[in-house]
Parts: sequence; structure tokens; C-alpha cells
Amino acid sequence: MEALLCKKLGDPAVDSESSPIVVSRNHPIPELDSPTAVRVKVKATSLNYANYLQILGKYQEKPPLPFIPGSDYAGTVDAVGPAVTKFKVGDPVCSFAPLGSFATFIVQDQSYLFGVPKGCDLMAAAALPVAFGTSHVALVHRANLTSSQVLLVLGAAGGVGVAAVQIGKVCGAIVIAVARGAEKVQFLKSLGVDHVVDLSTQNVTASVKEFLKSRKLKGVDVLYDPVGGKLTRETMKLLNWGAQILVIGFASGEIPVIPANIALVKNWTVHGLYWGSYKIHRPVVLEDSIRELLSWVEKGLINIHISYTYSLSEANLAFAAIRDRKAIGKVMIALDDVGSLRSKL
Repeated sequence: MEALLCKKLGDPAVDSESSPIVVSRNHPIPELDSPTAVRVKVKATSLNYANYLQILGKYQEKPPLPFIPGSDYAGTVDAVGPAVTKFKVGDPVCSFAPLGSFATFIVQDQSYLFGVPKGCDLMAAAALPVAFGTSHVALVHRANLTSSQVLLVLGAAGGVGVAAVQIGKVCGAIVIAVARGAEKVQFLKSLGVDHVVDLSTQNVTASVKEFLKSRKLKGVDVLYDPVGGKLTRETMKLLNWGAQILVIGFASGEIPVIPANIALVKNWTVHGLYWGSYKIHRPVVLEDSIRELLSWVEKGLINIHISYTYSLSEANLAFAAIRDRKAIGKVMIALDDVGSLRSKL
């Protein structure tokens, strides 16, 4: 089978002999490793910022080299163990894994797999678990976002940001989105966002304060932050008494300091959200979350926006789109029918 191997740490967006990634054309097909194991033929797999950081060696989980990167994916069941009861060969499924989805086949226990409902194609299903799962657990299970609240989403045009914006609208919240550039602003407006701040031309504090004043709103109730750095420090000035801060990541490269004394005086709640650890500590929450998201896709409540689709041999271009913040929504790797998928998307 084909597999993308990370043989050393470095920038996977570099297209040269020094690249840390290489496509193996004859990698061994993984065997079923338990009676309840399922082998999936991968149709598409998603790129997340965490995948990029992991190959750089800057992610919190550092697997031994060499490894096959990749997390969320979708495909069809290729083989099942003798005790598998939930799936049969040919069933469309999606899931996520700590590693290994950048390959033609992947093996996981049946308990990790989700059936893909009618109305949700495999490309969309592959893009859903990590980005939408992160935002859903953060907003619905941690912040308990309600229709009476104001949600401020930083990095709103990225994978988790687009997910957070849409989930916020499903919850009925007033959604303010922060992004950079006219194309991203226009896209976010098309999602029905109540107010968009363009960082390339506007001051975030002034723009949000003007909007809040126009709606007779006191401030922001929930801050969704995958960016960190200076933007976190600035937007904390907009938070209400009793607000919640969702720490999702640090795409800016700078980890912000949230002053404990201000959190005390303003009764803020700070939530750290490492979505992947839910599989260990709260697996039922994670599973319920993904099932609800798949049902929302089926009902048309949320849409998976895919900016770029590449083949496995073009993985460096896919990582460059992530690194250079070119994408609006998701970047995907298709493991077959790349041409037809591109024309569809």
C-alpha cells in the first residue's frame, strides 16, 4: 500500500531532498490485530495544524521515528475480525487515530469507528472528527453555550474556527468572528456570522466594541481561542464578568498569559481543551459528540468547507497551505479519485 512516512523531524511543507516526509509505495498492509479489529480502506484523510506541529517535533505527543502521520479519516470497511458485530465489509465509516491515516489502509477497533450516514459523503466525513469535534466538545460540553450568549471566535477562517462559528450558530449564540483578509471575511459572512473583524484593516477591540454597542450588549461571554499570543491579550479586554475562555491552541506560536488576579476579580472560567485526551478520560462524551455532529451534517445544519484537496504525493503542498494560512476551512488528502474530488469541490 501507499503510506506517507515521517523519517525525521522538520518542515513537511518543504519540497526538496531535505523533506522529512516521503511516500512509501510498498508499505506493508496492516493486519487485523484483534477479534474486534476492522481494516478500513482510506478514501480521504484530513490535515490539522496538530499534524504539522507533530512532524516539526513541536507537538505535545512525540511518536518514535519513523511514523505515519494523520488523524481523522473516512473510507470503507475492507476486512473485519471474527468478533466484529457493528460493521461489515463495504460499510462507509469515519474515525480518528493518534497516527496512521496518511495511508491506503488503517486498522482500528470497531469501538473507534462511526458509521457515515446517508447525505454525508466520505470527504466531508473525513474532515469532521478533529476540527468539528474539538469545537463541539469545547462549546457544547465545556462552555454550555446558549442562545443568550455572545461568542467570539479567533482564527475563525481556519479548520476549528469555521467549525466553531457554525456550531455557535446552531446553538443560537450571537457570533463574532475574527479573521484576516477580504476573502475570509466574505466567507464568514456567508455563514451568517453576526459580525466579522478583518485584522488586516480593523482594530479588533474597537470593531467589537462598536458592534456590541449597536446591539446593546455588555460584552463577550465565551472566547474561543486557537490563536494565542497578542490577540488573546487584546480580546480579554472584551470579556464580560463571568465569561469563559476556551484555550484551544497557539497558532500564533506564542502562549498567552491569562492573569489569575483578573480571572479572580471578573469570575472568569478558563478551560483547557485537549480534544484527543477525551478518548482516554471521557470517551462517551467524545463518541456522543461525533454522532451528534454526523446527524447535523445529515440534517444540513453544518457544512464542511474544503479549500484544497491533494494526493498523497502532494502532501508538501497540503502542509504548505496549513503553514501559510491559505486555507479557509479544511485541507484534505484524497487517496484515490483525486481529479473527480477536486472537480466536485
